[in-house]
Amino acid sequence: MSGIEISMLAVGLMLLLIYLGMHVGIALIVISFASLYLLRDADLASRMVAAAVNDSISDYLYGVVPLFVLMGMLVSVCGVGRDTFDVAGWLLRKLRGGLGMATVASNAAFAAITGVSIASAAVFTKIAVPEMVRHGHTARFSVGVVAASSVLGMLIPPSLLMIIYGILAEASIGSLFIAGIIPGLLLALMYCGLIFWMAGSWPIFVGKTSANPASVPSETFGSAMKKGAPIVSLILLVLGGLYGGFFTPIEAGAVGAFGAFVLALCRRRLTPAKLWRVLVETGHVSVAVLFLIMAASLYSRMLSLTGLPGAIGDFITGLGLGAYAFLLIYILVVLVLGCILDSVSILLIVVPIVVPIAQAFGMDLIWFGIVTIVAVEIGLITPPFGISVYTVKASLDDRSIGIRDIFVGVLPFVLCMLVALAILVAFPVLSTALV
Repeated sequence: MSGIEISMLAVGLMLLLIYLGMHVGIALIVISFASLYLLRDADLASRMVAAAVNDSISDYLYGVVPLFVLMGMLVSVCGVGRDTFDVAGWLLRKLRGGLGMATVASNAAFAAITGVSIASAAVFTKIAVPEMVRHGHTARFSVGVVAASSVLGMLIPPSLLMIIYGILAEASIGSLFIAGIIPGLLLALMYCGLIFWMAGSWPIFVGKTSANPASVPSETFGSAMKKGAPIVSLILLVLGGLYGGFFTPIEAGAVGAFGAFVLALCRRRLTPAKLWRVLVETGHVSVAVLFLIMAASLYSRMLSLTGLPGAIGDFITGLGLGAYAFLLIYILVVLVLGCILDSVSILLIVVPIVVPIAQAFGMDLIWFGIVTIVAVEIGLITPPFGISVYTVKASLDDRSIGIRDIFVGVLPFVLCMLVALAILVAFPVLSTALV
């Protein structure tokens, strides 16, 4: 078998094994080792595994993973999510569909300090869904807003997906963080516009459509500012330091983690038991991510050795397809993969293949990364996988709301995301203006 045939078979088997339930990292390592064995011999395969393990996570750059994970974990235990929702609800209380917009706004703010969509989905399912249902919104609309807005965690920096993409594509993580600001705010504003329109034009789906000034009766300007100050300060500290050039991404992660630690101490939410749980969970998540990066490094080396990325690039060039035709095909592939695989798996599998092709077409890898992440995010809320949807279901206290209800509720927001993706493709400057 030729190298191209081996690599194509490897990618197909990898997708099959992951879909059947094998851990992504294990599948990447096993298939890559077997492919290298078929290409050369067992000795080379063993040496490449050792080199991938040593080289992939020994770099100083990889310190960004545990630091941002630690910051997100600390923020999650100190009640910032509830306060953010209260402030957003108070600010938007007079608008039609204000509670839905408050959920989007608070999710966007929460995303700016966590970077993990699952965390946002779990937190706001317990905070926002009961409030929205209590004020007359339908259950489908309520869970749909939470599931859809949770994906902002992967687009608004800091983002775990951006870190993984930056490592795989050898692109600047700091630039990716900055590039995600405008697209993230654009998607949040589009969500709010959609909610406002649905509240007036689709009352059967949304439920109670009138503005509700009494939705947060106990809130005042002073209390809202007091609740909002900590999260705003933390966002300004991390993103302001990055954008102003004061911190590298790793330093921003360290400063953000320390800021979140101080915030948790000041709010008296961090007991010794909670601190230990935060540290253990940070270790679990960090090790899992770094193991995936190590496996992806071996996978990338295997693909380079087989010549598959170059062959695909030559094939596409031979067809006479332009850059946007290639991009359209790529986005469709990612959307299809999003229906059966999680977001990290998709990045690990496709990025090493398509980045050389994107470079051959002269595409900006920062813009390409933002487009990739938005396309991957759509998979977080589409059936049958939709991990954010299942997270919302697992976090619900109401058993009368089923998986089907959540998928139906999130459908309008999927269409909104597709429109946002088309805008980002058509206007690359939205992703690169701040970089």
